[in-house]
Amino acid sequence: MTIISNKINAMKILVTGGAGYIGSHSCIELAASNHQVVILDNLCNASPFSVARAEKLAETRFRLLQVDLRDAQAVHQVFERERFDAVVHFAALKAVGESVEQPLDYFDNNVGGSIHLLQAMRAHGCKRLVFSSSATVYGNPDSVPVNEDAPLRVTNPYGRTKLMMEDMIRDTCAADPEFSAILLRYFNPVGAHPSGEIGEDPRGIPNNLMPYICQVAVGRRECLSVFGGDWPTVDGTGVRDYIHVVDLARAHAHAINTLEHAHHAATTLNLGTGQGVSVLQLVRAFEQASGRKVPYEIVARRAGDVAEVYADPQRARDVIGWQATRGVDAMCADAWRWQSQNPDGYISA
Repeated sequence: MTIISNKINAMKILVTGGAGYIGSHSCIELAASNHQVVILDNLCNASPFSVARAEKLAETRFRLLQVDLRDAQAVHQVFERERFDAVVHFAALKAVGESVEQPLDYFDNNVGGSIHLLQAMRAHGCKRLVFSSSATVYGNPDSVPVNEDAPLRVTNPYGRTKLMMEDMIRDTCAADPEFSAILLRYFNPVGAHPSGEIGEDPRGIPNNLMPYICQVAVGRRECLSVFGGDWPTVDGTGVRDYIHVVDLARAHAHAINTLEHAHHAATTLNLGTGQGVSVLQLVRAFEQASGRKVPYEIVARRAGDVAEVYADPQRARDVIGWQATRGVDAMCADAWRWQSQNPDGYISA
């Protein structure tokens, strides 16, 4: 078990993809730990409004550099201009369905961009990294809860890029004993900041369940499609491990603070609650939190879906002293507060 010091020294941290959903929440938590945050984002799936609102909530400034990680020269120039103590790497395309249709775009953006980032970090002596990975790398697990030693079985190009990025980081740590990294495998992030100021704002049709539920409740979508009602679960619908985005953001601050005091050669951690929630349980909890009905229909299963997946988060408690504290009711209440205050997302800002 890692012993985490109570003393936190301020660090200058580059947050790639920091204007996005999880990134913007994490910048607030990093600032709460007294770190100086610089955001690097090409804004292809994010809004500068999220940065402005996160600054307001954190009561500090986050400098936003509009740079694409695929531009190796621009990335090196960022590191040449200023010294960073650590990097938190969120920047990636992340839609599973889109990755199946456009695999080369995903490898170019996610893997290619990460190569340029790691090259710049090594060239300029920045050797602490927290990486945004995904439970997608587990595919269809043999059993639940899933721990970090479970077999890795990616089933789509998005998951394959995440696993390749993990492998690159592991190999970088092996090649340089001073390079230290914590790889965080997320389960299902949902919710929003309790203020309702920042939240998930997908472009086009949402790929994830909670934003789709929110858009049905607010009137932007007519009906929720539930993929499969005959799974071997509590109510026949798929079971997943939903984690509040603020809890997830807190984990990044814990990971950065841990790297400050202890070396970790590509340590992998699950981030989840350790509890499974079915699709219909989430719908009912959202209806209770919002006071709105969420019409739904049961449709055919999607290829590649599985009955249930939820985390064993014990290692994250042991290594970085983190655990989830917010339940499904808070996830739904905060998601609805964000959506009801911003019915059209940041475009209504």
